[in-house]
Amino acid sequence: RQSTLLAAHASIRRRVVHAGERIFHPVDPFDRLYVVNAGICKSVSMTADGREQVVELHLKGDWLGLGAIASGQYEAEAIAMDTSEVWGVSYQELMLAGQRTPELMHLVHVAMSRALGRKRNALLSICTLPADARVAEFLLWWADALDQRGMRNDHVRLPMSRAEIGNYLGMTLESVSRALSRLERHNVIR
Repeated sequence: RQSTLLAAHASIRRRVVHAGERIFHPVDPFDRLYVVNAGICKSVSMTADGREQVVELHLKGDWLGLGAIASGQYEAEAIAMDTSEVWGVSYQELMLAGQRTPELMHLVHVAMSRALGRKRNALLSICTLPADARVAEFLLWWADALDQRGMRNDHVRLPMSRAEIGNYLGMTLESVSRALSRLERHNVIR
């Protein structure tokens, strides 16, 4: 529904990106939003001491670049985690189309609300859950996200390393590995 509505009311710039390719950089001026049409992407920010921090994961249907609306500049770097297709749409064109088609503007608002909810949940997880629960919650979120998009979730493939999972969850690689081993030992995962 989202892709049909977007295609009907805005010019879409389709782009195939491969694992490791950048969709946008934090120094790029903001002029468009992106929607993941296929594949998986991540948003990465640099910490004050120069480390990369995975701040968000994006699957099919997720919007990229929403945080740049306020500042006029992308806040993070968007990177493909596997071969993906992203749709770029001019923000200005999207706003004009949204005035004529309220349902289109509703999609943007829903995307913003979902992004805020995911960030809130991620922060709560990092701040309140022990390591095993954090990893289990991440795996459950991943499976639910795949299910919501009509994708297979009984056998989950993670296109990220344990180090990337740890980076996203605020854990070390070793802590993620130990948590996965304990979850497997207790038959929570196989």
